[in-house]
Amino acid sequence: MQKILLHGFVTLCIGAGFFFFWRVGVLEPFELKVNDTMLQARGPVAHDERIVIVDIDERSLKALGQWPWSRNVVAHLLNNLAAMGAGIVGLDIVFAEPDASSPARVLSQLGVEYENAPDYDGMLADVISATPTVPGYVFAMQKDGIEPHDVPKHTALIVERQKPLHVTLFRPHRAILNLPILEEAAYTTGYFNTVPDEDGVVRSIPLVMEYQGVLYPALSLEMVRLALGLKRLEVQYNPQGIVGVGLGERAITTDALGRMMVGYHGPSFTYRYISALDVVEGKAQGIEGAIVLVGTSAAGLLDLRSTPFDSVYPGVEVHANAIDNLLNGSFFSKPSWAQGVDILTFVGVLVVGFALLIQPFVWVAFLGFGGVIFALLGTHFWLLAFKGVLLATILPLSAFSVLLLVGFGLNFFLESRQKEQIKKKFAAKVSSAVMEDLIKNKGDVFAAHEREITVFFSDVRNFTNISESMPSPKVLIAFMNELMDPMTDIIIKRKGTVDKFMGDAIMAYWNAPNSVPDHADVAVGSALEQLHALKELNAKMKQDPRFEACVTMAKNMGVEPVAIGIGLNSGPAIVGEMGSSSRSDYTAIGDAINLGARIESLCKYYGSTCQISQFTKERLEKAYYLRLLDKVRVKGKKEAVEIWQVHDFKEGLEGEYLFTCTPKELEEELELYHAAMAQYRQGAFAQAKAGFETLLACSANPTVCALYIDRCEHLMENPPQGEFDGIFEHKTKG
Repeated sequence: MQKILLHGFVTLCIGAGFFFFWRVGVLEPFELKVNDTMLQARGPVAHDERIVIVDIDERSLKALGQWPWSRNVVAHLLNNLAAMGAGIVGLDIVFAEPDASSPARVLSQLGVEYENAPDYDGMLADVISATPTVPGYVFAMQKDGIEPHDVPKHTALIVERQKPLHVTLFRPHRAILNLPILEEAAYTTGYFNTVPDEDGVVRSIPLVMEYQGVLYPALSLEMVRLALGLKRLEVQYNPQGIVGVGLGERAITTDALGRMMVGYHGPSFTYRYISALDVVEGKAQGIEGAIVLVGTSAAGLLDLRSTPFDSVYPGVEVHANAIDNLLNGSFFSKPSWAQGVDILTFVGVLVVGFALLIQPFVWVAFLGFGGVIFALLGTHFWLLAFKGVLLATILPLSAFSVLLLVGFGLNFFLESRQKEQIKKKFAAKVSSAVMEDLIKNKGDVFAAHEREITVFFSDVRNFTNISESMPSPKVLIAFMNELMDPMTDIIIKRKGTVDKFMGDAIMAYWNAPNSVPDHADVAVGSALEQLHALKELNAKMKQDPRFEACVTMAKNMGVEPVAIGIGLNSGPAIVGEMGSSSRSDYTAIGDAINLGARIESLCKYYGSTCQISQFTKERLEKAYYLRLLDKVRVKGKKEAVEIWQVHDFKEGLEGEYLFTCTPKELEEELELYHAAMAQYRQGAFAQAKAGFETLLACSANPTVCALYIDRCEHLMENPPQGEFDGIFEHKTKG
């Protein structure tokens, strides 16, 4: 029966798959996002160092005035670039209006004789004509109420091969050109339009557009043509439209609209940027022989684009990537054979998926499904990242996922009904983790029973100050989430059970409900890993503008924004379901829990961040840097217990340590410290005091050294009556 259903479902999946194949536009937005994700995973790659961007940046605008600058300033900039040896200069700027600040124009408007007055537009035209400058212009793609009149200038000989009757090219409404005097002075020009996809992301640029029946090249294409010393461009067609542009020996693959898919080399500012101010002042270096683009990264000039790497990306750098692609063949493409490979992949994954579903072993099916998905994604990622080839990923992945859902749907439906009954019964009584354990083991894990555990308590330092510094409760909640999420993840990753959150504190334990044989080591390891994670967390907090007030408060106090104290204790506890008949929870109670809480509360007293009881220390098998802090009788307890500080793992965590001295220095200090501690416990207070005073300036825990100096002085002035046992009794809880 199941096989009949599977055959029917597989037939439906194949039919649906072919439907989506011919309606691929439905999946195109998802396909684009997958390609973006792969590109981001690939990360930055080497780029052509010959390409330089002269940036009209905020610094230049502040020094030279708001844009547009007087044309004499632009002329001076271009003259300096030529003098510095620039190979070719492209302008990602259009000068469509006369310079209103030109003296000749101002005098003319005033009716004053201006025969010898400087004409800034003429000056710029002279410079463009005398330097290797390619001005840019822009096409208006939609009708805007202005009738087209002038046509752009270019000197490329464009040869069209095998052109069909109907071609799907971009056909703009009109050209927004530079002033006629500038247009006439230029050797050639190119448009710098970028046409984003439907989601607003620029992934390609049209290499050619058809305007009034004539093909015109993009600025990047025209610059590369001149840089290579070529006279002509070849546009290659097939019956569906353009398939590529020939640039000498280079074959540039495009889509049917003539778009080249840009192979971005990295996020914004991957290429070398030189401030326009440095060029104007003659301070720029490394221009000789460079391919220079003049554009802007200033937000106020609105030449910012969204790309797969960044949502705010300088438009001029899109053209820099395009030039790099054209020069070095690093563009992305869908070759002519890609559609055939997509069809074979689609059919192949369905065949393999069906074969996995009908075999009897579930684990083989799961491994097979995972292997196919990994192979599909891995292969497509490799082709995109290292070969620049784009294949359809979403279509076969979607079809394969449908098979996965259909194949396991029936079994899931039957088993889920049983699981839902259990969940409904215990949803109000236990945490989801315990519920899943019950489902897995099908036993009564809720009955309260005695079990040895290691309990963990942590608390945020200076939380009152932090709360008061927050501008709103919403920001405080966000702050706590930023802290609790990584701490909780570490506990869960290390097999711990999070019992509850108590304001800014966490209670967790190990070895319940599931067994963790080395629970003491795992718990201590989790605590140290959390302390290591605070460095990255504090750096993140400092960069988040929401927590600026908290960061400032912490800086004024001379502390980090986030610091925690941790206490651990091991021992028997009652573990299980506790509460009332109407509401209960799975938790742990007992003296071991109370002692763990007391130990955490004493962290600040001893100047420590991680403290454990002697009971936890006795169960440790791994190597740590440990310091005996005290033998105490905590409030509410008659028996004395030793408290130890855990400085760090002996090997550190990934080569880093929580303390600032070297491991050797800490070992030497701990040896002298424990010698002084032994003298203290033997009643030799003067010798112990001298030992602690020696360590005070260099100790990894000066607080506890100062504490024992005070105790020794007190005991020297007030000698203990009878035999001294070294036990200190805490009258308060922390």
